[in-house]
Amino acid sequence: MRVGVEVGGTFTDLVAFDGGKVIVTKVPSTPRSPDIGAYNALEAAGLDFGRIEDLGHGSTVATNAVLERKGARLAFVVTAGFRDLLLLQRHDRRQIYDLHYRKPEPVVARRDTFELKERVLADGSVLEGLDEADLRERVLPALRKGGYEAIAICLLNAYVNPEHERRVAQAIERELPEVLVTCSHDVSRVFREYERASTTTLSAFVQPVIDRYLGAFERRLQEQGFAGRFSVMQSNGGRLPASAMRKSAITALFSGPAAGVVGAVRQAARSDFHDLITFDMGGTSTDVCLAQDGQATLANETEVDGLPIQTPVLDIVTVGGGGGSIVWIDDGGMLRVGPQSAGADPGPACYKRGGLQPTITDAQVIVGAVRPEAFLGGRMEIDPDLARRAFTPLAQHFGLTVEAMAESAVKLVNHNIVRAIQLVSTERGRDPRDYALLPFGGGGPLHAAKIAEELGVETIVVPPNPGVISAYGLLASDFTKFATITSQMPIEDGPTTGVEVFRRLQDELRGEFAGMGFTGDLVFTFTAEMRFVGQAFEIPVDLTEADLEGLSAEKLLRAFEEAHYRVFFHGIGAGQKVEIVSFRVGASVPISDLQPLTNPTAEESQESVHPLFEEGRWIDCRHLSATALKVGEPISGPAILAGATATTYLPGGWSAERDGADNIVMRKV
Repeated sequence: MRVGVEVGGTFTDLVAFDGGKVIVTKVPSTPRSPDIGAYNALEAAGLDFGRIEDLGHGSTVATNAVLERKGARLAFVVTAGFRDLLLLQRHDRRQIYDLHYRKPEPVVARRDTFELKERVLADGSVLEGLDEADLRERVLPALRKGGYEAIAICLLNAYVNPEHERRVAQAIERELPEVLVTCSHDVSRVFREYERASTTTLSAFVQPVIDRYLGAFERRLQEQGFAGRFSVMQSNGGRLPASAMRKSAITALFSGPAAGVVGAVRQAARSDFHDLITFDMGGTSTDVCLAQDGQATLANETEVDGLPIQTPVLDIVTVGGGGGSIVWIDDGGMLRVGPQSAGADPGPACYKRGGLQPTITDAQVIVGAVRPEAFLGGRMEIDPDLARRAFTPLAQHFGLTVEAMAESAVKLVNHNIVRAIQLVSTERGRDPRDYALLPFGGGGPLHAAKIAEELGVETIVVPPNPGVISAYGLLASDFTKFATITSQMPIEDGPTTGVEVFRRLQDELRGEFAGMGFTGDLVFTFTAEMRFVGQAFEIPVDLTEADLEGLSAEKLLRAFEEAHYRVFFHGIGAGQKVEIVSFRVGASVPISDLQPLTNPTAEESQESVHPLFEEGRWIDCRHLSATALKVGEPISGPAILAGATATTYLPGGWSAERDGADNIVMRKV
């Protein structure tokens, strides 16, 4: 038996494959103790723990630790003169008109930052040797006195010469063996000092939290007879064994959204859709990502709570627009949606758990897109009167009916999601009209058609059981790890020195996978981060194994020019020089025998007609079960297709057909 359990903001989802049987379960999340929600999902599914061979897990534990500042008590060791590195940050200003603007708060205080006499230059040469006496007589006693749970070390230019960091870490581990030590050269071997320091401190901050969480969860599983492989999803779209994740906690920050992208893309590939814009609308937020040729795009850097993280992640843009997002009025009297959310506790007003504020789910209940008797396949009771009561003050403020107010909220959240999709498509040099929209999550299929119309997209692919795609993605993802290093060189050195760097990273990854117990062949990807000399930021240029075999400076230059033109719409000018800045290699163990996700057995259509409020008026809308659609028999909108984990809306002017892969393909007529 193979099982995926994903902890979301509102629901915890489970997908299990037991032979040819597919088991799907959703239970409310438990934000204060996410492991309880995960365990509840396993129990609710009635699984035999002893028969689980592969358990994939995704959780928001690491992200919440940063957002809520509930990580380890942390110390930070830096090169002398760099004590304020995390406070100075960069010169950018996110809110340029806010007179009271403050930069993002780092996870370690200035009083817990310790300077150390040493200096390594950018070429790796040592200007000033490590002052062992200063470390022994001043820094170590201060660290011992501080009572720290974790210590982060980020010395200047350690990405090119980590020797001083290693010696400092060894000294700390001898003196304080119970304290977890994190070195920047183990976490981020990429230049840009502030970003590297931020990544290192965040990794150290969440590491003990992940350790405790995974340890407690594993013990509870083992007590119930579990003896299989336990793996954790990473932000880069691949899994790692839990034992390895305890050394790479920083890569688990966005595991849930990444799992959803992987699961959705692989399910859509079964219907031969490979160029996709994924759109995951859950209870708290919406995550969008672009996939080209069946591969989700990667970014070199992301951030959480305004703090940068230098690690390969799926290029996902998140907006605060989920089913639980709160609808409110700002100080200027304008209607807003999110980023505040009712979450799982108390949840939307209609959930009858004490929520009083209006949410998007309440709005969909009011306009008739979600019927109380069909919510979550009839497994959860909701109250439309409570939804109307929550929206009444807003309607009175704007002088609208409750239905018109609810429809306005839905339109606003749709527009917010459209803007997020433009960020990953139009602003990356991609035309969204060249892609199919792939909605999932509890709310994605309900909003997808209207969003597609605004973008000019004419094809939508709705996967089976769209509300649990993230849990499915945990089982559909490969075991993956990336190695990245800054090694600046002119493009002319790429075919020689550059290829040597790629090969060195390959060998490094082979050793790491062997240490994790993987003995099969690895699949490698290669990326060179390149730029014009003098440019501030790099552009990723993807290469293949065949490219490396016959690489020349001319081929590299041509690949860079194509990538640069796609983003900036201009190529190489006369006399412009190009350089390689960093190298990235990815290694994967492909998942074998991937089982497709399917809907429950098709049932006979029990069609009914109910009113739906759209464009300021009530219309008649067909309601039927999503599983009642038969392969090759299209239907026309307007129609609501109710499913066990999500509801799909098919407006007028659209047709929908269930295909042989159990995906529902919607097309603009």
